[in-house]
Amino acid sequence: MLIYIHGFNSAPASFKARLIGARMHALGREQEYFVPALPHRPAEAMALLCDLLDKHSIAALIGSSLGGFYATYLAERYGARAVLVNPAVKPYKLLRNYLGPQKNLFTGAEYELTVQHVTELEALETTAITPERYLLLTRTGDEVLDYRDGVEKYRGARQHVIAGGDHGFDDFENYLDETLAFCGVLPAV
Repeated sequence: MLIYIHGFNSAPASFKARLIGARMHALGREQEYFVPALPHRPAEAMALLCDLLDKHSIAALIGSSLGGFYATYLAERYGARAVLVNPAVKPYKLLRNYLGPQKNLFTGAEYELTVQHVTELEALETTAITPERYLLLTRTGDEVLDYRDGVEKYRGARQHVIAGGDHGFDDFENYLDETLAFCGVLPAV
């Protein structure tokens, strides 16, 4: 099983989720691919993800932005592999600057980002990682997150630090085969 974990104010309809889904379909393995729509509350999102992992055998996780933070927690808890795409390392610090009204970019759902959200994220902090579980894909031009935080957090892990680009990582298709190979879906490259 492969789970894609979307980022903050994103959804299963995101570019990377759809790209992976199309490739899994082409491989005839779409039934092994899950992209849950995550609630905006971190505790609820994690409960949904843990429930999914408890019910299915897991191959790997792919997490983008806030999804990378969630994937790290889950990879350590379940002993899974994870590909992290421009991961948020300390989202609870970043999101303090965005408290207040929010709107999901894909669904249009509106909600209030509160201190409780931040507290729930802090509770998911993973201080120690197992480097061999991770593949880090990060862009130096990320306008939302400092890529150096990810490079430091995932020191010892396999890393691709790519010059330029942006937070959306819009050339992700160039890294799709390597991502799926790391996740065990394709043969190792």
